[in-house]
Amino acid sequence: MVMKKSTVWKMLTPDDKLATYALDDPGVAGVACFYTVPERGGVKGMFGVAEERSEVSLACRQVGPISFKEKFEQGSVVFRQSRSLIFKKMQIVRGCDAKRNTLVYLVYTDRLIEGSPQNSTSAVPIMPWGAATDAPKCANWVDK
Repeated sequence: MVMKKSTVWKMLTPDDKLATYALDDPGVAGVACFYTVPERGGVKGMFGVAEERSEVSLACRQVGPISFKEKFEQGSVVFRQSRSLIFKKMQIVRGCDAKRNTLVYLVYTDRLIEGSPQNSTSAVPIMPWGAATDAPKCANWVDK
């Protein structure tokens, strides 16, 4: 976790918050994603039974030289987190825009029956890092 900020004060139970987290892409070295999610407080939030809201913001950045650890499919899951006791989950997925040599990340939530149209997208152009003069091509790492 990077930080939390209270949005609704609760007297005897935890506050509602916005929480910002960071994660490194497990399949692509040199890329980190930061996402912010609302976290419910109150009694349900305290015991982990509150259904969390679907809103999530996402920003991914190149933080070092990019190298691919393995081939991936368009829409490969980078991160998954439960957002309710049973049915709702948030996912961050990765794709490659081969024409622009850019990694594209999408975050969304879904449920067993229906998902939410709320989403956020972040793009990471693959650039040379430091003294390097060329960068890898994401198209070479996409399973077709």
